[in-house]
Amino acid sequence: MAGGDATAITQMSLRLVNDVVRISISGFTGSFKKECTDLSRRVALLAHLLEEIRDLKGDLVASFSSSSSCLSDLTGAIQDAKRLLLAAGNFDPKISSDGAAKKITFQFQCVTWKLEKALGNLPHDHFNISEEVQEQVELVKAQLRRATERHGGPLTLSLLSRALSQPLNKELDPLQSGNRAIGSLHVENIGNLDHEVKAKVQSIPRGSVLKGSVSDQMIHQLPRLRNSSESCEVFVSNNDDANQEDNSTSKNLEKKKNADTPAIPDDFLCPISLELMRDPVIVATGQTYERSYIQRWIDCGNTTCPKTQQKLQNLTLTPNYVLRSLITQWCTKHNIEQPTALMNGRIKKSDGSFRDVSGDIAAIEALVRKLSNRSIEECRAAVSEIRSLSKRSTDNRILVGEAGAIPVLVNLLTSEDVFTQENAVTCILNLSIYEHNRGLIMLAGAIPSIVQVLRAGSMEARENAAATLFSLSLADENKIIIGASGAISALVDLLQNGSARGKKDAATALFNLCIYQGNKGRAVRAGIITALLKMLTDSSSCMVDEALTILSVLSSHQEAKVAIVKASTIPVLIDLLRTGLPRNKENASAILLSLCKRDSENLACISRLGAVIPLTELSQNGTDRAKRKATSLLEHLRKSQQL
Repeated sequence: MAGGDATAITQMSLRLVNDVVRISISGFTGSFKKECTDLSRRVALLAHLLEEIRDLKGDLVASFSSSSSCLSDLTGAIQDAKRLLLAAGNFDPKISSDGAAKKITFQFQCVTWKLEKALGNLPHDHFNISEEVQEQVELVKAQLRRATERHGGPLTLSLLSRALSQPLNKELDPLQSGNRAIGSLHVENIGNLDHEVKAKVQSIPRGSVLKGSVSDQMIHQLPRLRNSSESCEVFVSNNDDANQEDNSTSKNLEKKKNADTPAIPDDFLCPISLELMRDPVIVATGQTYERSYIQRWIDCGNTTCPKTQQKLQNLTLTPNYVLRSLITQWCTKHNIEQPTALMNGRIKKSDGSFRDVSGDIAAIEALVRKLSNRSIEECRAAVSEIRSLSKRSTDNRILVGEAGAIPVLVNLLTSEDVFTQENAVTCILNLSIYEHNRGLIMLAGAIPSIVQVLRAGSMEARENAAATLFSLSLADENKIIIGASGAISALVDLLQNGSARGKKDAATALFNLCIYQGNKGRAVRAGIITALLKMLTDSSSCMVDEALTILSVLSSHQEAKVAIVKASTIPVLIDLLRTGLPRNKENASAILLSLCKRDSENLACISRLGAVIPLTELSQNGTDRAKRKATSLLEHLRKSQQL
């Protein structure tokens, strides 16, 4: 950043501070009067610091600016403070929702943290700043630090849970009924990015609605505060009448802008960014976020839900298609252009700003051209590099997809070179994590080639092919296409004969495919029941949870029910009622209930095998779900004995 740029940023910061002072002169009312007063006073104290930075010699400013974006961060924090004061200065709880009040409370906490962070990073002591101004800055920092500590600390985000504790009550679930049985699947390493990324795609936990790049600044863990009201940038006049006139004009402009722009429904806003979502996804706790923001949250090493602070039992991001459709309809109705991930060679960052990626695009396009090179070595090197890029961040997955790599990678799935084939299927797996790319993969006709890799590739290629099918099957329509492709029999074979990791990949893919009723019969005919029974009885398999969860999905299908009973699975399930882990007992009772409903022979069988005692104990001491299933099954047994 040149010295002139630094001076311009400092001037902008000063204008923003002056605006904050002007806003405070008119006074604050409403329920956030104290918070607004405190915030405006702290921001006003920064004016002297900014004036002394502005008056520094050019070489000092340039030296400082070339190694840091601290001034930009401080400017952004002051701008957020100004927007917040405009929104909260006259907040009336009588005419606003409780959710709006919570959101403003959350914004105060975020602005406080951002100001403290920006001031802490600003090396003001390196300059010839007067002692008086340094004392003022230290005072502001101490006040901000105490305010942050009162809220539980800047890094834990515990206040995110409290401030946004009210759940979204309009989240819709196109697969809700199908996913009720997913409660106990606990598959590690599924959806593995290169089997090197630690954030593994696992199952969706009990109670769920449905089922970027690593930031080096904690600011990416907090939303960039935005408010639709953006006031006019005006200088403070020394004339009080002029101040009042400017203030009145600004308020009129605000009212006009707010009247012209429809309010975005709360359910359409990402809880992290507070912006309109373009690609809403559901995490394991049932909360919906914008994909890029929650992906960056996860990429930063976080394993909790930002909104509820619950631990994420898995890191699966499931597209919320219904909500996305509602957002699209709303945007069309109000003539609002939906945001896109890549615009004019720029990608939107998590803080709301844009990053120029035109150079990255050119480099990736050059790599894509090399994929078609007749030289095996050149092609190998290019696909290896794309594999590395696609593993690294969401932005890279967007750029690789936009560069047209997917059709070429699909062609490489049939390569006779083992190394090239392994890397190609892993690239497609990594790219499929970004939902838009899934559509491109399906359009490229990738499924037959992926299934061929699943049947005949190296073990690593087969593992990643199975994980890719799982990722692609997250879309309802893809479950049907994949099921009809012959993939299920290949997955069952991997489940029986694959490596430990391959078996887990196959189990998760099969579970997700069998949510669709039409695929259950295919799985039974492919021999899945035999494979699952072996997993239940083989103590070395460590896949009892997976086997039971898949059986719980299949047991509602008549053909599967017959096959389960014929394979002598009932005695094994009753034994698990006695000796299994709580999760095992829960699923075993659910499967037995499905098998015995309207089936007197199966009821008589479990009675003869002594199921009453463990069921009675489970109805008293099991998990909530286990208690319900065991109680219902005991009631069926009681009625059958009265006949």
